[in-house]
Amino acid sequence: MEVVPFILMLAAIAILPMVVGEWWDKNKNKLIVSLVLGLPIAVFLLVSNQTEVLIHSVVFDYIPFIILLGSLFVITGGIFIDADFEATPLVNLSILAVGGVLASFMGTTGAAMLLIRLLLHTNKQRERKTHTVLFFIAIVANCGGLLTPLGDPPLFMMYLRGVDFFWFFNLFRPWIFVNGMLLIVYYLFDSYHWKRETLEARAKDIARQKPLVIHGKLNFVWLLVVILSVAFVNPNVFPIMNEIPVLTFLRDMFCLLAAILSLKTTSRKVREENNFNWSPIVEVAFLFLGIFLTMGPVIELLQSNADKINMSSPHTFYYITGALSSVLDNTPTAVTFYSLAKGMFAGNAAAGMEMVAGIPFLVMEAICLGAVFFGSITYIGNGPNFMVKAIAEQNGIKMPQFFQYMIKFSLIIILPILILAQILFI
Repeated sequence: MEVVPFILMLAAIAILPMVVGEWWDKNKNKLIVSLVLGLPIAVFLLVSNQTEVLIHSVVFDYIPFIILLGSLFVITGGIFIDADFEATPLVNLSILAVGGVLASFMGTTGAAMLLIRLLLHTNKQRERKTHTVLFFIAIVANCGGLLTPLGDPPLFMMYLRGVDFFWFFNLFRPWIFVNGMLLIVYYLFDSYHWKRETLEARAKDIARQKPLVIHGKLNFVWLLVVILSVAFVNPNVFPIMNEIPVLTFLRDMFCLLAAILSLKTTSRKVREENNFNWSPIVEVAFLFLGIFLTMGPVIELLQSNADKINMSSPHTFYYITGALSSVLDNTPTAVTFYSLAKGMFAGNAAAGMEMVAGIPFLVMEAICLGAVFFGSITYIGNGPNFMVKAIAEQNGIKMPQFFQYMIKFSLIIILPILILAQILFI
């Protein structure tokens, strides 16, 4: 019964936006749902002498998670790229490619929020641009964020469980393949649509070009502080952090300090031009409070019953993690299957199997790839997806609805590429 709140929490995230969207849009209602489902589990853990599970979920998972996401959100929100290029297929391709790289180092949310307005300004005079936003969601808001634990929340959770910061560079080959294929397909699509643009639209586009100007450049320094903190301020580099518990939060303090300095050193005008507001990160904080509160008993149950579940193949981990990541949030999905794998493969290190954070290398690779890549299959697979959709619609772009997105885009374009990635790399 203790797993029911977790299931209900994920179901609420998947279903309520479609059923009671106006009610769900209010962050206070997300907090109410999180507390209604999460507090009974917290009480249950306390009275059943499982305080350590609660402390680990909240103190060592949730708080670092929110501090990292919040820091990246604040810092990238202080960088405003003011430009309007001619919206040729090559220019659009370049923006998507740069965003795919940046996603791994400033997070998919940060990269998406940094570049979506540049992309929309560049394509403002074009009549055919919905496809550009869709590929932006696929690459910048999802598949690009694979190479570091900064890129996507499920990777950061693996990092917190002992995966070395630089281990994620082992995923370079599937990263370059998937994003490269998406860029090639996009270029073909955009070239087709570009040729069908009216002469009037092209003339307006050329006439309204604006050179690139970056405001809030000091925030790149604060972003570097966050990157270096996550990369080097950890027990793998400083083993003493395992011996003195308070040092565990040193990395988080550096990230928090960088965010505060960003707020202090960035002018209000820059953030206003960037349409910066706190609502998106408040939404994430409220939702994930419920997720992390309800997740503890599920993880314990999976680890204790792992020997009864037959999921030994990395292929199985890839597709099941991916399938659930596409319709639920990919962070708890990745953590859940990591916990399952840790229970299943306990003791295999002694048998000579290459292990990463207590599970086989290939299984860790499958979980990371599935969680990150398949987040692009639906709007609810990863946090930035809906944010990009909403910004595009605010700018007058007609975006496909939930099932249209899947039927007309992700299932026929993204999914075949992800299947090829599994055949080639897992």
